[in-house]
Amino acid sequence: QVQVVESGGGLVQPGGSLRLSCEASGNIVSMNGMGWHRQGPGKQRELVAFIGSAGLINYADSVVGRFTISRDNAKNMVYLQMNSLKPEDTAVYFCTALVRTTQGLGNYWGRGTQVTVSA
Repeated sequence: QVQVVESGGGLVQPGGSLRLSCEASGNIVSMNGMGWHRQGPGKQRELVAFIGSAGLINYADSVVGRFTISRDNAKNMVYLQMNSLKPEDTAVYFCTALVRTTQGLGNYWGRGTQVTVSA
């Protein structure tokens, strides 16, 4: 059993910043890739940022230069620093963790944290 829990969402004005955190815990043998997805109102869920176990990083074009993903392997945590936020960044942000347990490899999702960008 693996739990993935996000924190750090909230209400911020356009141009502001937020830092999201995500912790994976449970029966973890090793952590592989970790990432952030989001789903805005009336929109499909999309990948925002991904960081592999070796540190390879990929961003959605819409967040390049504004968002930064990082991870702490010792703590099984991933972070998303979001700067210069825009109203179109409003969404529920979900953390994902590709985890190897004693039962094998699985992709685990958190329940999400709301980010609202509004004046």
